[in-house]
Amino acid sequence: MEMTTRGLWTLVHGMGFGALYLLACSFAIAELYLRYKPDSLQPISDEDERFLGRWLVIMAVVAWITVLTGAYLIYPWYRAVPPTGATLLAGFPQALLKSNPNTIGWHSIGMEWKEHIAWFTPISITMAAAVFMRYRRCLRNFPQLRATILTFVFVSFASAGVAGFFGAELNKHAPVEGGATIKLMR
Repeated sequence: MEMTTRGLWTLVHGMGFGALYLLACSFAIAELYLRYKPDSLQPISDEDERFLGRWLVIMAVVAWITVLTGAYLIYPWYRAVPPTGATLLAGFPQALLKSNPNTIGWHSIGMEWKEHIAWFTPISITMAAAVFMRYRRCLRNFPQLRATILTFVFVSFASAGVAGFFGAELNKHAPVEGGATIKLMR
């Protein structure tokens, strides 16, 4: 069993950072919804507030790492241009997808959506974290602000989910491969 370094980085980007982010996001949505409802009788401790604030900040960092590794590490490998006259396109995912009428949609729709919608994830969670850190306990008194933060966390979650779906499908149809081979098992 072996894997290339580019395949490993794709795995770390998608299944590592991306999946971790989606799990963390679902927890944040539940916590913000349940703890900060205006009619909640449960008091919010300083420790709970600090934890959720740190959680949102760490989520923003993970989201930025995910998007930046995708945009500046994986995407250039995806867009690699094959040499003129090349017939084996396995090392050139974009060219491989474009070479077949059955898979061209994965580039023209899938990759176009993925590369644009993915940026909504870190931008919206950074905004949510910044507003939460500013208002914290006052969110119970401002239901519209709480709803706005929840909306932006959900937008971040949904955009990460769409980008993850397209990333998984793109990697299924035209995986990013190349680089040194890493032997996992003999």
